[in-house]
Amino acid sequence: MPKSAYKRPQPKGGSRKGVPNKVTKALKDMILGALDDAGGQGYLTEQAKKNPGAFLALVAKVLPKELTGPGGGPIEGKFTVSVAWEDAPKR
Repeated sequence: MPKSAYKRPQPKGGSRKGVPNKVTKALKDMILGALDDAGGQGYLTEQAKKNPGAFLALVAKVLPKELTGPGGGPIEGKFTVSVAWEDAPKR
């Protein structure tokens, strides 16, 4: 079957891959400025006591989304499993 003469058009405009969104950066700067005005770390400590659910949601936002081991590799570990057969349910 012959190849089509049609070529997909090259993308025009838009941002390059990896370039942060200016609106997102501006919003983040405003939020951090408001936090600084409210008392910074002391304010966050107070909110952790008054509103633990909201505070933990904030903590979840700043934790890394993916955990990796040293050098970006997999997390390695050793696990020991012990079974007490006498405590196992009888069939």
